[in-house]
Amino acid sequence: MSNGRNAASGNIALLIDADNASPDALDPVLTVLVELGTVNVRRAYGNWSKPQLKRWSEMTHRYAIEPQQQFDITKGKNATDMKMTIDAMDLLFGGRVDGFGIMSSDSDFMPLAMRIRQAGLPVYGFGSQKTPEGFRQACTRFIDVDALASAIEPDDVDPADGADAQAGGSTGAKAIFDDDLINLLGAAFKASKRDERGYASLSELGQRVGNRSSFDARNYGYSRLSDLIAAIPNFAVERRESGLVYVKRVR
Repeated sequence: MSNGRNAASGNIALLIDADNASPDALDPVLTVLVELGTVNVRRAYGNWSKPQLKRWSEMTHRYAIEPQQQFDITKGKNATDMKMTIDAMDLLFGGRVDGFGIMSSDSDFMPLAMRIRQAGLPVYGFGSQKTPEGFRQACTRFIDVDALASAIEPDDVDPADGADAQAGGSTGAKAIFDDDLINLLGAAFKASKRDERGYASLSELGQRVGNRSSFDARNYGYSRLSDLIAAIPNFAVERRESGLVYVKRVR
């Protein structure tokens, strides 16, 4: 994972708002959720009589997804959101789920994500670039599915310094390193413990970034946080003999 966590063994529920999620992202989404555990609960919600959901319908058997039928009783009212929320609460209070994935670009799921996190469970949100900021920040991690497909490709390169990382660490997508990203990483670096050479542990920096926002390196086209930071001229990345990665702000 980009922020330093390893695959876990929890029981994960993936809830899909089929009206507001792309079936093209399902494979990489399931790959990312391995970080939390095994996705044993897989449900997709929508009105399956709609032609727009044909591709989702075709995927239900292939990926062992339970289709949840919701009729459009009143125009402009989305019963899908209500059903997803009710099911999520049932799963939460049932005590058998260790984390959630929510595939949607709908801001209506912001309160749901917040409530699940208040119960101490992680929530990974998966949506498009148009997803409102409120839902993004409510998730433990929010991952842009438009960038995810390229970022999830296998990457065997783990460079030892910033110059090598810039040449080979990216998965191919062109990232935009805006001021918000630089400031977020810079603040996390400043708050992290540094050694005599001014380097901070990538693991600690990643934890601090994760605690402050729903940041994920894959949103910038990189599969790992070390690759992302190495590609930013403001930072240098160093892999040591122990195998641990350290980061230093150079400007």
